[in-house]
Amino acid sequence: MTESRRRKTSLVADKRYPSKGRKPAATKRTTKPAGKKATTRKTSTRKTARKKTRKTSGGGGGFFRRMFRWIWRLIWGVTWRVGAVAAMLLALAVGVVYSSLPDVDALLDGRARGSVTLLDRDGKVFAWRGDQFGGVITADTVSPHLKNAVVATEDKRFYRHFGVSPRGVASAVRINLSEGRGPLSGHGGSTITQQTAKLLCLGVPFEPSEWESEAAYESDCRQGSLWRKAKEAVYAMAMEVKYSKDEILTIYLNRAFLGAGARGFEAASQRYFGISAAEVSPSQAAMLAGLLVAPTRYAPTNNLQRSQDRARLVVGLMEAQGYLTSAQASSARSNPAQLSEAAAARAGGYFADWVMASGPEFFTRNTTEDVVIRTTLDQRIQKSAEEALQFIFQEKVREGSKAQAAIVVMSADGAVRGMVGGRKTRVSGAFNRATQALRQTGSSFKPFVYATALELGYSPLDTVVDEPYCVNIPGSGQWCPKNYTNKFYGRVTLADALKNSLNIPAVKVAEIAGLDNVRTVASEFGIDSDLAQGPALALGASESTLIEMTGAYAGILNGGSAVEPYGLTELKLLGDQTPVMVTTTGIGERVINDKAAKQLTWMMERVVSEGTGARAQLPGWQVAGKTGTTQAARDAWFIGFTADYVTGIWMGYDDNTPLSGVTGGGLPAEIWKETMLRVTEGMTPTPLPMLAPDPPVRTAQPQQQRRKNQTGLDRAINNLLNNIFGGN
Repeated sequence: MTESRRRKTSLVADKRYPSKGRKPAATKRTTKPAGKKATTRKTSTRKTARKKTRKTSGGGGGFFRRMFRWIWRLIWGVTWRVGAVAAMLLALAVGVVYSSLPDVDALLDGRARGSVTLLDRDGKVFAWRGDQFGGVITADTVSPHLKNAVVATEDKRFYRHFGVSPRGVASAVRINLSEGRGPLSGHGGSTITQQTAKLLCLGVPFEPSEWESEAAYESDCRQGSLWRKAKEAVYAMAMEVKYSKDEILTIYLNRAFLGAGARGFEAASQRYFGISAAEVSPSQAAMLAGLLVAPTRYAPTNNLQRSQDRARLVVGLMEAQGYLTSAQASSARSNPAQLSEAAAARAGGYFADWVMASGPEFFTRNTTEDVVIRTTLDQRIQKSAEEALQFIFQEKVREGSKAQAAIVVMSADGAVRGMVGGRKTRVSGAFNRATQALRQTGSSFKPFVYATALELGYSPLDTVVDEPYCVNIPGSGQWCPKNYTNKFYGRVTLADALKNSLNIPAVKVAEIAGLDNVRTVASEFGIDSDLAQGPALALGASESTLIEMTGAYAGILNGGSAVEPYGLTELKLLGDQTPVMVTTTGIGERVINDKAAKQLTWMMERVVSEGTGARAQLPGWQVAGKTGTTQAARDAWFIGFTADYVTGIWMGYDDNTPLSGVTGGGLPAEIWKETMLRVTEGMTPTPLPMLAPDPPVRTAQPQQQRRKNQTGLDRAINNLLNNIFGGN
């Protein structure tokens, strides 16, 4: 009883961790405490309960979990194996491309064509043609500003990726989709390495025999299909393995197309600024780098303001990426890049095209070499012609007129000093009305009729009767020419007939001198076009070009020798000292004697001083020339010369629409005068090489005796009329 009533002590777990600062009390027993056993039993009980719960739940959740794990293991197993195989194939592809890559030096100039640099008569560059390559530059020698501008604009992570930028591609796809385009249309997300791979056409060289044209080859290189992009990525990664980053950038700097025929940044810098790419300022570097997105659109020679606006965006990128300080960026924005004097002038576009078309094809249009051509162009005279044409059309032609005009200025030996082929003067590759337009010459052809007569011994003071005149032309019927004024002037001298541009005397003189002889003289003077067979030849019914006509007049000025207009004086390969070609003069065989040429010049001087060409008078200078107006005023000409230069003017519509109120003695003569006022500025007047004819000896004679002493030309005309009209 006593024991049963004994109070039982409560069970208290042993303290596992002693109080701070106290040592645990020593225990006598070595057996596990009761608390530990209870914990063990409790844990065991929980595991048993968990197993029972799984069994009572029917196993549904466990099944799905096991299924998920199985699918996941399957996908993972397939994925890493496929990934491993893909990585092996990619590595193999990269290795194959790597083994085919040449040294860097072999990739810096991959042009299929060469370039042509054109110099004026003073040796200054005024035009470029072909694929211009200024020389090799490297990432080390180029201006740091240009290097930074390219990286900032095209690939800011260039020095951190392995040739392909997944972030860049993803960003480009997102932008394209947001702008309503396909994922691969528009922004490409290409790195500089990928762009370089594209410039190299993935290592496929241009073979003319395998491609329709070089343009077709380049179009194929630029295609953007998914398969092409994949090959481009492989090629880019192989380049990253083969070359250093700076070597890749060097290839890119030398191969990129930058507008106006410039291949590489050195050529572009020389083309637009006249300096090396190693010397460009931040604003110039920004303009050059801005061309990469669209070279033709942003070329400063096409639209300087647009190019400058694009450069400001590039300056902003350079500043944002730390390549320029705020002060440098502000200065670049405030002082945008400007074109060099030669690039801004774009002088002689028509002239340059003509030189390229008339020179040897294998050294001009299809050259595979870099060629330097020295020409006859005088940039002062070229500018004079351009300004004169613009002045007349601004001041004296109605606004909105579609009329065109052309100008050629040359020396007496045929050296062309200036050429304008249309109202748009700063162009290249355009239709050149000075060299390509075949137009009826009108009365500007008449000097060759009188040249023939003078060569045959007739005098400028010989006379011919201006009267109604008709000729039966086989197959065409009767033809009756009339004067421009619809009047007849009776007996006139040859000099007066030319001075007043009378038609009937010109036709009669051509018949007397012989139409075949007239055609011979004209063609030997350089008019190569098909010349009319009938008497209308005398009135300029044939077609010719302005440069042919101007060259023919140069033959009159130089004393009667034929002239071949020329623009090329020296052709050399770049770097060579010895010229491949040299031209010193265009003068050829003599056509008429010196006396006839000087007398004809005297006759043509009276055209300007007293006749139809009066508007071309040049104060202080002797001027000879001839007007020309074709039927219905579809063409108007004035070609004239001083002792130093021959200048030809043509005016008309490209579609042969008649001019309104314009004759050769009107606007064309005024364009001539405005041109020559500028050309002769500061020059000392020189007299023309002309010879006045000896005056005829006049004595008082009965009328019958005077008839016996009529000039040889009169007798020839009377004989001709007797033959034509049977003595009536």
